[in-house]
Amino acid sequence: MKRLPTCVTPHGTFQYAIHKPAYRVTNLRQSASIEPLGRTEENDPVDNERNFPEGNVAVDAADWIFEIPNPFPFKGRTYIDKEWADASARKPERIRLPQPEAVSLSRILTRNNISTSLLADLPDPLLLALATCSTDPQDLQQLAELSCGIIKDGEQPIGLKYRKKKSGAIKPIIHNHALFEAVANNPHLPDSYKVVMVIRPGAQGGSEIVGEWPKDKHSHVFEYLRRNSYIPGGHYAANMADDAIRYSIDALSSHDIKGLRYLYYQRSYIRLAEELGAHLPATFTAHPQRVLTEEELEALRLAVVAEAKRSGDAPATLWGWNFGFDFAPSKYRLHASHQQIHQQYAMVPDQVDCYHYGTAQSVGQISAYSCGDLVAAAIEQYRQDYTSDFFTDYRRAIAANRRMDGREDLEASLIVWYDERVMLFVPKAQTSQWELQLMTLPAADGSLAGNIFECSSRVRRSLDTGILMAQKALAGIGAKMVTSIEYSKRLNEKSGPSQPLLYAFLPRLPESPGAFSEAQLRFINGHYPEDFAATCRKQLLQARALPPGEPRSK
Repeated sequence: MKRLPTCVTPHGTFQYAIHKPAYRVTNLRQSASIEPLGRTEENDPVDNERNFPEGNVAVDAADWIFEIPNPFPFKGRTYIDKEWADASARKPERIRLPQPEAVSLSRILTRNNISTSLLADLPDPLLLALATCSTDPQDLQQLAELSCGIIKDGEQPIGLKYRKKKSGAIKPIIHNHALFEAVANNPHLPDSYKVVMVIRPGAQGGSEIVGEWPKDKHSHVFEYLRRNSYIPGGHYAANMADDAIRYSIDALSSHDIKGLRYLYYQRSYIRLAEELGAHLPATFTAHPQRVLTEEELEALRLAVVAEAKRSGDAPATLWGWNFGFDFAPSKYRLHASHQQIHQQYAMVPDQVDCYHYGTAQSVGQISAYSCGDLVAAAIEQYRQDYTSDFFTDYRRAIAANRRMDGREDLEASLIVWYDERVMLFVPKAQTSQWELQLMTLPAADGSLAGNIFECSSRVRRSLDTGILMAQKALAGIGAKMVTSIEYSKRLNEKSGPSQPLLYAFLPRLPESPGAFSEAQLRFINGHYPEDFAATCRKQLLQARALPPGEPRSK
C-alpha cells in the first residue's frame, strides 16, 4: 500500500532520497557545426567543438541530488544539489543577498553638465528602473511629480490633485500608474511624498477605517475594511498609520507587531462573536468604538470558544502579509501591491452554497477553502497509515535532526528560536530557498492551540515575537520580499486536538522567480536546511534580537 509521501516517520526521524546519477546518452545528432566562439586573454582561439561529441555520451558521476518529501505532501518536494549545498556549508556567508548599491541619476547628469529635466524625456522602462532602484531623494521627487499631480506649499507636498468624473466620483490625477506605484514604494522617497501619495488615510481610496491601535510614543496602526474584496465576505487590512511610517523590517518594532496583530485578534473575536451570538464584554458594550483591553479580549475569546462548541460551526481564519514591493521595467509587478507594512485577514466560513449551472439555484453546499484543511487532511492520512500522530513525530524529528551530508562538525539544529509556547524553525524541505516556519507547541496539560481562538494571551505574545524574529532574521540576510501565511485549524474538533497553528515565511529571491519546476511543486535549493538555520540564529544574535531560547545543539 502506498503511504503518505512525507519526510516525517513514526520513528521521529526524517527520511529523504539521494539521486546518484550515472547514465549513457545515445547520440542522435546527424552533423556537427564547429564554429569559433572567441579568444582567450592570451589570444588563443576558443571554439564550440566540445558541444559536438563524435559518439555516445557517458555521464559517469553527475552531481548528487537530495530529494526531500515535504512534511506536508500537498507542498511537493525539495531538491538540493549536493555540490551547491557543500559550497554553502564550507562558506555559510554565501547565504545572503548583497545590499543594493547607491544609485543617483541626478548626480551623474549634474557631473556631466546635463539638466536633470532630462528625466521627463526618459522612456517608461528607464523611468521604472530608476523609480525602483534609485537611492537619491532628488531623483525620486522628480519622478513622483512626473507620475501624478502634486499640490505643494513651497517645496513641501501637501496633497494630490483630484478630478471629478461625470459619475461624481473623485479620483486622483495620476499620469503614469506604474511609475506612481514604483516611486511611492521606494523607501528613499522623502516621507512627505509617501504620505500624500499612498499613506495618508484616503490616499488609496475610500476604504473605511473601522479599527485603530491608538497612537502612542511607539506605534500607530489603522484597520481598513476592504468591503469588495477578492476574499468573499470582505477582508481587513492593518496598515501602519501616516505618523508611523514603516518601509523596512529594521524600522519595525515589537510595539508595531503587537498593534498589527492585536487588530487581527480583536476583529476575528468580535466578528465571530457577532456571528455566533456570543455576548461581548459588558465593559465594551457600554463604551464601544475603542480598542478592547487585554482582559476584555481574553474574556471575549473564551466566550467565543464556548459558544462555538455549542453551535458546531467550523469557521477558519485567513491571515497573510506581503512584505516588500518591486516593479520590473517590463511592468511586471514582482510582489505586494505596496511597500508600506500591512497585514490582511479575513474569516473563512465552514460551508458555502454549491451550484451546477448558472447562479440562481443552489444544489447544496461544499466546504469553503482554507489552507489549514490541507494540514488536517495530512494529519488524518498519517494517522491511518502509521497509527501515529503526525506532529508528535514531527517535533521528535526536529529535536533529533541530523545533517544529510553526514558531517558532525557543523550545526545540526533546525530551530532558530523558541520559547515554551512556540518554535521558529527551518523546515527540512524548504519550498522557498529561505523558508522559515513558526508553530505552536503543546502546553504542559497537553493542549495545543490550532487557531487564534485557542491562543491565550501568552501564546499570542509568543506568536507575535516569533513572527518578528522570523522577519528580522530574513531581512538581516538581505530578504526584501517575504510572503507570510497562516495555516489555521477550523474552530471545532473535526481536525482533532493535535493540529498546531502554523505560519510559513516565504522569501522571494532575485534568481528564484518561480517557473515550471515550482509549478509542479518541485523546489530547487542550494544549501542544507541546517546551515540556513545556523545563519538565521547568527543574524538574530548579531542584531541582538534573540531572546532566551537559542538552541545550542549541534
